[in-house]
Amino acid sequence: MKVKPNPMSIIHNPFPTKSLITNRTTSNNTRMFKHYTKIFSVFSLITLSTIFFLIQGDHYIYHDSLKLHATNKEPLVMLQAQRSTLSTLDNYHNHKPLLHSIQEKKDEVVDDYANQRVLVAPLNLNKEQRVAWFKEYLQEFKILKSDKLAKQFHARIQQFLKKNSCDTQFFMTWISPSTSFGEREFLSIESLFKVQPQACLTILSRTLDSIHGYKILKPFIDKGFKVQAITPNLPFLLKGTLAESWFHELRKGKKDPGEIPLFQNLSNLIRLAVLYRYGGVYLDMDFILLKPLNGLRNCIGAQSMDLGFKHWTRLNNAVLIFDKNHPLLLRFIDEFALTFDGNKWGHNGPYLVSRVVEKLGKRHGLNFTILPPMAFYPADWNKIGGFFRKGSDRVEEKWVEAKLNQLSGETYGVHLWNKQSSGLVIEEGSVIARLVSNH
Repeated sequence: MKVKPNPMSIIHNPFPTKSLITNRTTSNNTRMFKHYTKIFSVFSLITLSTIFFLIQGDHYIYHDSLKLHATNKEPLVMLQAQRSTLSTLDNYHNHKPLLHSIQEKKDEVVDDYANQRVLVAPLNLNKEQRVAWFKEYLQEFKILKSDKLAKQFHARIQQFLKKNSCDTQFFMTWISPSTSFGEREFLSIESLFKVQPQACLTILSRTLDSIHGYKILKPFIDKGFKVQAITPNLPFLLKGTLAESWFHELRKGKKDPGEIPLFQNLSNLIRLAVLYRYGGVYLDMDFILLKPLNGLRNCIGAQSMDLGFKHWTRLNNAVLIFDKNHPLLLRFIDEFALTFDGNKWGHNGPYLVSRVVEKLGKRHGLNFTILPPMAFYPADWNKIGGFFRKGSDRVEEKWVEAKLNQLSGETYGVHLWNKQSSGLVIEEGSVIARLVSNH
């Protein structure tokens, strides 16, 4: 019979016994050895328990830090929420969010923080090299995945709309990390609910569909406003269109994503698809709403016009208002799939909608209206800076007053052109500051 060795026997004894030892000394040493063995065992157990506690404690602290990140990262945003005009609407009942079970999504929140990079192909690569790069990092493009949460997209939207009475159905997209959601975006949502408090807002976003995203939206939810973030299901949204096969090839890594961030181009596609599937209003996250849009149907705004011929020269897709299954939206989606180019800024967005409408000509019979620039784009991208500056003299102060008077007429909102204005400070007394204060 094999006898298992005593685990204590492998411990080196630093005090070897001598050959000449009395029986009494041996007995005492044995008792002492057993005593110290018990102490060592207890010490080992305490040490292992301490290590385990520290590991688990660090794990829970990490998760708590994720939950509190919105407050710690963006105190100004939360302060704005408390001091904003939302405080005048305390009579609204508290509205429980229709987010997916928070307990079931803890791992997704970790993913949200663990995959914060906005992946962009390195510059100066040819097409073959970009495709190779895209295949290598394909698994990191979470938006391309159709997981369990994404597959619940349609059911969650249906439930959200069924449980809420909405005067207008709004959609926005947010494909950037949730931690980059800042003051401008918060202001955009606030302006929407200030102007249309009975509206419903669905934000198509994987990163905001998380605990951190919930904390960002909580100031609105607590006031009874109907808003939720939902992870989009692109295969479902694109089904039955030419973009369905294009997206299928993209998910396999067989398409060139281009030098422009793929997230930006997918946002251009998602807004078209969600309006085609459900109908409603799409707004960019850098749009400040000034007037209700519930009186408009099937509209797109001109970004610029030839004043001499009174004809638009470019349209934009930052604001889209269309009925469900509108044929113009389907033409936009098909054009995206047929002419996609990820290397030209605007090619799959403003230039796309301009191309399609221009090809239609005047006798298209598709029942839509092109609104003048003053409706949504009262300042073009290269002039938006003037809206952020206060008047430095009497002449400029008069210009601010005149511009505000003009905006109070036919303007529904102002596109802030974040790409150009994100670094600008809203100066007190400027057009934007006055608009925010008044609305």
